[in-house]
Amino acid sequence: MQRRDAQQCRLRRISASKPSHRMRSQGGVTEIWDPAEDQFQCAGFAPMRDTIQTNSLSLPKFFPAPRLVYIEQGTGVMGISYPGCPETYHKDQQFSSGQGQRGMSGDQHQKVHRILRGDVVAVPAGAAHWCYNDGNEELIAVSVLDLNNNANQLDQNLRGFMLAGGQSRHGQERYERSSQRYAGQSEWSHEETFHNIFRGFDEELMAEAFNVPRETVKRMRQDSNRGLIVKCREDMRIMSPDQEEQEEFEYSPRNGLEETFCTMKIKHNIELQRQADVYTKQGGRINIANQQKLPILQFLDMSAERGHLMPNALYTPHWSMTDNRVVYALRGELNAQIVDERGNTIMNERVREGEMFVIPQFYATLMRAGNDGFEWVSFKSSSQPMKNPMAGSISVMRAMPIDVISNAYQISPSEAEQLKTNRDPQSMLLSPARTSS
Repeated sequence: MQRRDAQQCRLRRISASKPSHRMRSQGGVTEIWDPAEDQFQCAGFAPMRDTIQTNSLSLPKFFPAPRLVYIEQGTGVMGISYPGCPETYHKDQQFSSGQGQRGMSGDQHQKVHRILRGDVVAVPAGAAHWCYNDGNEELIAVSVLDLNNNANQLDQNLRGFMLAGGQSRHGQERYERSSQRYAGQSEWSHEETFHNIFRGFDEELMAEAFNVPRETVKRMRQDSNRGLIVKCREDMRIMSPDQEEQEEFEYSPRNGLEETFCTMKIKHNIELQRQADVYTKQGGRINIANQQKLPILQFLDMSAERGHLMPNALYTPHWSMTDNRVVYALRGELNAQIVDERGNTIMNERVREGEMFVIPQFYATLMRAGNDGFEWVSFKSSSQPMKNPMAGSISVMRAMPIDVISNAYQISPSEAEQLKTNRDPQSMLLSPARTSS
């Protein structure tokens, strides 16, 4: 997919950052990293984190750019609406009339999806989506919008179009701005977005368009100061397949010609150790969600990686050939170093739980876990990402002749051979060295 021209990446420094804004709603909290911060501008990313309380609903909304979501904690139900897809879910439910009589009404809706910890969920640009927490703990969802994606034909400003609720124009919603500032952080304000789009339409025209009373339209337009996430009056009984049935359906083989947005799998779990794509006994493991495992990502041109580094293990020095990445720290600590084309170290600091940082395309990076290890999830601006490692069994050094290495660094052939082979058979994740000199 052809991507739009990126912002100029004039990065002098990259720092691990926390959310700059918190929007408190009736049923949870939405935290936003400053999308105008230099590192996020360079990559075109807009990260956010939603914390949804039990029996609470993250209200329907859509964005002008594709969104990749990682479920950090909890379980719930998520719906993504696509124009023209059939309403394949049918449910009979009772209703009460004004005269006290009871009857039956059939509810039909598009497919909903059971989500749980470790799921990566793909949301196409412009697709309305919502999320309901029916579990026994808070549901935490970390997500990234790729504002530089070709699907977004607007600018790189973060825009959230709310189909219900939203921020109050009277300024009564509760929000906080972080007092901590990071490199290149701007005065961007979330107050300019996440508003209810129905408020801009004429009530009478809306009532005619939906063929409903004006009183219903008034309820659609109001925000009631409940924010972006609301508490439900009672437990919602949304029809969704049992987990086992859904997995059986989603992993059944399909003909690619028959697969459309209506039938495509929209989520893939990257939590399971037995499904690791990269594994080193004392180094750690990596699980990947790319277009092979989740074909819808080919249309989003995004992917994700879930990693676990053992204590003091290293992520081999490398650069990305295909994508910008944003790394979100789940647990533990990490020492991260990033070097630009001038040989300048633009990042060399500790990354802690809950922080994010960007690794720009082609910038070289080296990472070491702390004493307690490190776990992360990274979001990438390519559906088929590719790295070029500098050390290990599949590295650029391994691919070069010894004479080239020897002359390039003015070292002996035996020292060049050590550069080539001393990390065999490890590839991307390297166990701590036994000795150093």
